[in-house]
Amino acid sequence: MNKNLLYRRIPKVDVLLEDEKIRELTEQYSYDTVLEAVREELDKLRALIGTCEDEAEGIREIEQLSVRIQEAVKAMHTPNMRTVINGTGTILHTNLGRAPIGERHMRHIADIAMNYSNLEYNLEAGARGERYSHFEKLLCKITGAEAAMAVNNNAAAVMLILSTMGKGKEVIVSRGELVEIGGKFRIPDVMEQSGATLVEVGTTNKTHYTDYENAITEETAALLKVHTSNYRIVGFTDNVSIAELVPLGKEREIPVIEDLGSGVLIDLSKYGLTYEPTVQDSVRNGADVVCFSGDKLLGGPQAGIIVGKKKYIDQMKKNQLTRALRIDKFTAATLEVVLQEYLSEEKAIQNIPALRMITKEIEEITRDAQELEALLQQAELPAQIQMEPCESQIGGGSLPLERIPSMAVTIHPEKITTAELELRLRHMSVPMIVRTMNDKIVIDVRTVDKKWYPKIAKMLKEEEILE
Repeated sequence: MNKNLLYRRIPKVDVLLEDEKIRELTEQYSYDTVLEAVREELDKLRALIGTCEDEAEGIREIEQLSVRIQEAVKAMHTPNMRTVINGTGTILHTNLGRAPIGERHMRHIADIAMNYSNLEYNLEAGARGERYSHFEKLLCKITGAEAAMAVNNNAAAVMLILSTMGKGKEVIVSRGELVEIGGKFRIPDVMEQSGATLVEVGTTNKTHYTDYENAITEETAALLKVHTSNYRIVGFTDNVSIAELVPLGKEREIPVIEDLGSGVLIDLSKYGLTYEPTVQDSVRNGADVVCFSGDKLLGGPQAGIIVGKKKYIDQMKKNQLTRALRIDKFTAATLEVVLQEYLSEEKAIQNIPALRMITKEIEEITRDAQELEALLQQAELPAQIQMEPCESQIGGGSLPLERIPSMAVTIHPEKITTAELELRLRHMSVPMIVRTMNDKIVIDVRTVDKKWYPKIAKMLKEEEILE
């Protein structure tokens, strides 16, 4: 095999730029972008020939060079973040963007995004306004708090609270509540960054009232209660509730802070789930400041929501960190329309996608699974397709032990392996993320919007995913 002959067959840059298809790309995009793609693909081709031992393969690669350049240029201009179909049954899937936003809500947000808005403009006064004003009254009405604000996530909320209320002083927290909140970010590290000094009390499994009481000194700035929403310690355990901590805080004139983590505004136990303390519970129990996520059980955008006593919220709004951690117009607009749904619990369950999925009855899910199964059967795919019971989970660090009865459509391919099918599903025109179990693809229909059913059947058939 003469590799020099192969190298000589590689077209020069100027020749490639004269190729009709590539010239069209320079008109559609930019000359510099196309030139960059040409050079990169030429480098890849030369490297491939350098390791190639089959002359016929080398010739084929050279002949495909123009096609690969076209694909490379188009890939540069194709957004990497894409819509995917969530067939995993995990409702608040962190890797898939957590809580989806409803279509009606998105139309309002799109209108805000495409135009100027009164983000920080008071239309009544004709003067500068506050971005929190669009949803602060709503949060106060729903939770019973005196004041509210929001930053870009709950870790930021914890940092801002501690920086405002505990910087240079001590904050007491139970050892059993020093959680890791994902991505190796931990409460002790967040506290350290805030400038507050962490004082640990109790043990991993047991913390008593007297542990907090004995730890209080003149340097104590606050008592911090962290709700362990992303894990559970069971067995020989004990902890101090927020209702027990508040009287101690009042007696010693020390504010009590509660980090609820995922946060929930509706008692989900009435829908068959394990009871999870609501934000309203914390406010009623007297917590001075409460923080929680916007994109978990609340079902809104990524945000760290802070509610509580007005004097503390006002201090946080003036903290220099607030500027760095503030939300943008998309988050502010989304929070407002999502929170408006909570003025009626029935509307919230119906119109907020995450809550709708969480509370969906098994009878309705079974009918949905029958519909998807029928469409896939009609497509006459080379696979065994059937319905099977399964379990969904909340996800997103919320209700970690909760499993919700659900229904799945399973696919056992006949011509390829299940592992290969799972890979191909991730590379469909609209990628679908699924679970695999017992050598089958498992599509939990609880997290698949019915609008996708015809598209799934069409992609599996026309894109020859199972061939």
